[in-house]
Amino acid sequence: MTSPQVNTVVDDFELDYVEMYVRDVDEQVALWRDSYGFVEVAAGGSPEQGFRATVMSQGAMRLVLTEATTEQHPAFDYVSAHGDGIADIALRTGDVRKAFRQAVDNGAQSLAEPVEHAGDDVAISATVSGFGDVVHTLVQRRPGQKAGLPAGFRWLPGVGEPSHTAAADGLRLLEIDHFAVCANVGELDAIVELYEKSFGFDEIFAERIVVGAQAMLSKVVQSKSGEVTFTILQPDPEADPGQIDEFLKNHVGSGVQHVAFAADDVVRSVGALAGRGVEFLTTPDAYYSLLEQRISLSKHSLESLHELNVLVDEDHAGQLFQIFARSTHPRSTLFFEVIERCGAETFGSSNIKALYEAVEMERLANQSKSL
Repeated sequence: MTSPQVNTVVDDFELDYVEMYVRDVDEQVALWRDSYGFVEVAAGGSPEQGFRATVMSQGAMRLVLTEATTEQHPAFDYVSAHGDGIADIALRTGDVRKAFRQAVDNGAQSLAEPVEHAGDDVAISATVSGFGDVVHTLVQRRPGQKAGLPAGFRWLPGVGEPSHTAAADGLRLLEIDHFAVCANVGELDAIVELYEKSFGFDEIFAERIVVGAQAMLSKVVQSKSGEVTFTILQPDPEADPGQIDEFLKNHVGSGVQHVAFAADDVVRSVGALAGRGVEFLTTPDAYYSLLEQRISLSKHSLESLHELNVLVDEDHAGQLFQIFARSTHPRSTLFFEVIERCGAETFGSSNIKALYEAVEMERLANQSKSL
């Protein structure tokens, strides 16, 4: 008698590349090159395929910028609905067929069956649904190869692998630390369950964040490898509307709110980004007056953090330093974060409360001055 087959969970998902659908690929290439220090390394698409695309690279990251050239390409409908945004978070695995079957059997929608690619960096790929309109291309690379290009792309002439050393101005972004996802009310648990069952992710953190009369629910899921992390945020329907509600309205549904780039020195890299014209959210002076009362800094000076508006948080494992870029998106939805971890494993939720308290302190102080 034959034993029933055991459907073991795929546990080796890593981040392969991230694809943004954009209105104007040339405009976005200039932004990522000049402002964020990415290097243009490859191209893809053709009139017959209905799109043109560029691969930008920095550290371990591959960012694909794709513009539809016909209304039949999915980038056209995506940009029409949401504006420029994260459309595909490609997941690398050692067995695409197994990963695809596991995902589809446990609730993900099949968007493209597994297909083999001859003479390409990618051996096999398939595509399944994720959250909102974000999809996951499942990528199996050739034996011994971890990094490379998406299927069908070609290296630009004379372009080698970008250096992982810091740029002349000190900018050095290493990898993607996490994606922050905004979900509609009622979708949070369903998204968590999807990633647990379909992709073998683990829920590693959960909390309710209260900011004045506003509140949000948050859960974090992470791949078994620890390489892919989604921080999922949902408005608390019992609280007043806030920034998550605003994103969902402007973005028209669930999607990626921000991408966090890991840096080995947040002060050096944020200073370089500011010098390139990237604008960051400012922090009230009162935040830094209170900072020394709650945290003894393990790295960086209070003065340098204050000058650049960098936030600090601490958990059981260490400290993290983070800052958020001001959104330049026409709908004020997608934005980016720079984060440096010094052992910390959480995501800086204490900064939300600390910032709120600091703003309130300044507001009361200004009221007193006016009396």
